[in-house]
Amino acid sequence: MTDCIFCKIASGLIPAKIVYEDDRFVVFPDISPLYKTHLLIVPKRHIASVNEVDAAGDAALAGIFAVAKAAAEKVGVAAGGYRLTVNTGLHAGQVVMHFHMHLLAGEPLKPL
Repeated sequence: MTDCIFCKIASGLIPAKIVYEDDRFVVFPDISPLYKTHLLIVPKRHIASVNEVDAAGDAALAGIFAVAKAAAEKVGVAAGGYRLTVNTGLHAGQVVMHFHMHLLAGEPLKPL
């Protein structure tokens, strides 16, 4: 999508501090962090939300938990623990309409 900020970051059109990258995902810090560590795990293929996931999306998202683990290890929060969340739609707080997973860590998180 030409107007999607996450697509532009994933393709390198907009610079970001990339924490992790492979052929399917890019991981970078959230610009408005909620916790000491707040990373976004973004598939390079544009998928608007969980509601858009189909067989092709399943393949594009395969491995997202391994990417989350690798990113958590890279920034040094894996041992202490971290939370993974996905917001789907405006009422759930999804601000950018490109599927992404939040990795939250670096301090004690409130139980849900």
